[in-house]
Amino acid sequence: MRPRRPLAHAGGGSPLGRRIARNWQLYVMIAPVIAYYLVFHYAPMYGIQIAFKDFRINKGIWDSPWAGFKHFERFFDSYFFERLLTNTLELGAYLLAVGFPIPILLALLLNEAGSERFKKFVQTVTYAPHFLSTVVVVGMLMIFLNPRYGLVNTMLVSLGGESVNFMADPAWFKTLYVLSDVWQTMGWSSIIYLAALGGIDPALHEAARVDGASRLRRIWHINLPGIRPTILILLILNVGSIMSIGFEKVLLMQNNLNLASSDIIDTYVYRSGILDANYSFSAAIGLFSAVINFILLVTVNSIARRAGGSSLW
Repeated sequence: MRPRRPLAHAGGGSPLGRRIARNWQLYVMIAPVIAYYLVFHYAPMYGIQIAFKDFRINKGIWDSPWAGFKHFERFFDSYFFERLLTNTLELGAYLLAVGFPIPILLALLLNEAGSERFKKFVQTVTYAPHFLSTVVVVGMLMIFLNPRYGLVNTMLVSLGGESVNFMADPAWFKTLYVLSDVWQTMGWSSIIYLAALGGIDPALHEAARVDGASRLRRIWHINLPGIRPTILILLILNVGSIMSIGFEKVLLMQNNLNLASSDIIDTYVYRSGILDANYSFSAAIGLFSAVINFILLVTVNSIARRAGGSSLW
């Protein structure tokens, strides 16, 4: 009788085929994720071409006439271009400068907490805001900062100050956006750093204690270097999405009085594409934003790689 071929050699002679046959269960598990990205992220990319066309719904994407760079030139020459680009970059950089290091600091502090009950309590309190919807968070801001009956203004008036209409003041918009975002996301964002801290060899801390190193020096010379690859990878990803702030929260906080500070590229794309039905023009603006993100991602990744740190590729 002919011997049965082992499963490891099934799938032909190629190494890839043998690996798929040997680990087919893992490929079945990851198949829905791959299908999701193919259907919702890669397949729609063919629609990018409408940024270079005068899109007509009755003609479809393929039969709409080509317009070249007309929509890009229209955006670059528009009155709003400088304001949109400035507000987007300022808000993205502000969010990165404040929102990126705070989860790291929170993870380091939680890692040093001696009481497990206290640690779990702080984790629960800081994780909970992540599960609130954006609408709820903005609603809370409007209630607490209301100029007539809001808690913040009530305290200001009781201390002898004057009531401030925070939500209508352009000077306060970016600060309110960033601080509320940090409050909502810092606990959830610290999870990955806590996981990285959990992978540091305890023997390093024991040896440092024997040498008389203080807790602060152990954090600086052991914990931070231990999670540096994680920090660099997340920093690269965050810089690469600095133009993609997301318009939901900005749109909910936006009003005619703070428009000079709150109008960003994503909200302008929403108004142009959804409300005004200028599909080709809004697609051109969105493509411009994506190109800027790509350039930032490649640049920061190259700097990190040349500096000898971790990088995406």
